Amino acid sequence: MDSASPILSASHIRLEPLTLSHVGGLVLAANAAAATDPALYQWSPVPQTEPDATHYIETALAWKAAGTAVPFAILREQDGAVIGSTRFWNIERWAWPQDHPQSGRREVDACEIGYTWFARSAVRTAANTEAKFLMFAHAFETWQVLRVCLHTDVRNTRSRAAIERIGGQFEGVLRSHRLAADYTPRDSARFSIVAAEWPAVKERLQQRLHRA
Repeated sequence: MDSASPILSASHIRLEPLTLSHVGGLVLAANAAAATDPALYQWSPVPQTEPDATHYIETALAWKAAGTAVPFAILREQDGAVIGSTRFWNIERWAWPQDHPQSGRREVDACEIGYTWFARSAVRTAANTEAKFLMFAHAFETWQVLRVCLHTDVRNTRSRAAIERIGGQFEGVLRSHRLAADYTPRDSARFSIVAAEWPAVKERLQQRLHRA
């Protein structure tokens, strides 16, 4: 498997490298969700037109070319329908001294998981848990990262609770950290999982998937 452009599969979903071929699927997924639950994307910038989706994907691919992101389309395994998107980003490769024991031991030292959104039909299903399981497993077991970071709008209580349920450790609030979906300076709640915590997080996610 090419770890820079992996296809990650589970029982209900698969994550495949995001390309411009996913424009139509992203628009359909976002518009169906917005029509039934207008508040669903209150805190997430989600492309709902073809020009917006094209720009969204082109930006993600530019980050990928720069080596700072690995973006995915989220597809339902049952029928191949696009049900959302997510990505690794803020990918870090630390400047270990050449003679340091850690030098060259991993592809990536740390990363963030973000830009995650789902169609309304996939919310509160196994899809998000599977997506996180696949991405954490790839980060910690293939890349052998030392930490994975997650941020969310401090006002997004549903997202904060979901991150805490899977074992994300709250590190604090970064004030005026990023541009929010409502174009205000966003305070971000910061969470992380470090390598030593991954076995317990993995077990917790597997238990959640078994119950699902």
